[in-house]
Amino acid sequence: MREQVARDLERARVRTLELTDFDDPELIRQHDPLMSPLVWDLAHIGQQEELWLLRAGDARRPGMLPTAIDQLYDAFQHPRAERPSLPLLPPADARKFCGEVRGRVLDRLERSPLQESSDELFDFAMVVQHEQQHDETMLATLQLRSGPPLLDRPTPLPTGRAASGSVLVPAGKFVLGVDPADEPWSLDNERPAHVLDLPAFRIDRVPVSNAQWQAFIVDGGYFEQRWWSARGWQHRIEAELDRPKSWAPDGTRQRFGVTEAIPPDEPVQHICYFEAEAYAAWAGGRLPTEAEWEKACVWDPAAEHRRRWPWGSADPTAELANLGGSALRPAPIGAYPNGASAYGVEQLIGDVWEWTSSDFQPWPGFSPMLYDTYSAPFFGGDYRVLRGGSWAVAGSAVRPSFRNWDLPIRRQIFTGMRVAYDVVP
Repeated sequence: MREQVARDLERARVRTLELTDFDDPELIRQHDPLMSPLVWDLAHIGQQEELWLLRAGDARRPGMLPTAIDQLYDAFQHPRAERPSLPLLPPADARKFCGEVRGRVLDRLERSPLQESSDELFDFAMVVQHEQQHDETMLATLQLRSGPPLLDRPTPLPTGRAASGSVLVPAGKFVLGVDPADEPWSLDNERPAHVLDLPAFRIDRVPVSNAQWQAFIVDGGYFEQRWWSARGWQHRIEAELDRPKSWAPDGTRQRFGVTEAIPPDEPVQHICYFEAEAYAAWAGGRLPTEAEWEKACVWDPAAEHRRRWPWGSADPTAELANLGGSALRPAPIGAYPNGASAYGVEQLIGDVWEWTSSDFQPWPGFSPMLYDTYSAPFFGGDYRVLRGGSWAVAGSAVRPSFRNWDLPIRRQIFTGMRVAYDVVP
């Protein structure tokens, strides 16, 4: 167990350092008002690791940084828009700080008698997941950055295949959510497991592709008010939306500093909730609820139990899902037939975060974990749930039960969608 935790910590840190291995101006500059300077993310990763693993989550205890510097990395005190003006640690000092924290953490790990179900193990797991989540955030920042490319040599992806249509998910009960005994790394908003009875529905076999989205554009979908909700239409007008973020009118897009033709067979990315909602209506359906999404993902109707992953119990591999960020893009539609769920739904894990119609609310019996500001402050707000992860997510930081959330206007994250349909009795 100790060796596994050490490996997970190291994998996350290697990725963090690769994503910040740039000249100081690139790390200090704010590349987009929605994002932090990369150097803030870097030092925040170390500050949170120190807070949770060396100070037991008590911000009142003295830390390795002076208090005035330590509080600069509190995300609740300092919104992203003001972070560039803060007296942040310079890149060299941020790297040194992260290294010193990690050295002390590994010393603690060496002395710790970790048990499979212990709170201490969860502390380490939460820190790993937190770092991997910020690595995805830094990739989103680098996608928004202007200038020549900094990231290159993406890893190859499998070829796609023709895959279309929807599958039926019959009415019936299933287990939504997880318990710590089954998913010890799960976060508070994924818990507890509970039985839910859903009506029958249909759901697309694969995510919506760029080609399908282009058909929506050509058909005037952005300018037909009937497809949009009232709020969505108002936002479309105010934000002047007429295509996904980074798409140009000439059929090209910007990806990490490179101009390229829009691949027709990739899942569409960088769409907001309101765009997804309108597309679903145009396609004759709707967005799935997160409960529908999770049932289609993990429920095995023959065995009448949850699978750990859509395909079964085996951990994700490059043959089953596109995760980890090294590809720098989603895989083509139909690239992972062996990753299908029991219902035959594909590409549920990785590639693109999928918007659902659900507000972010606690499951019945919710209990906050030791990091009690992780989920609870966001319940009941104007947040929509996204499921499944993206190509930029690490395998250790996503699960079928994992619940991401964001405001319905956001497009900077690697968001896509699939359509669900009512089944008339």
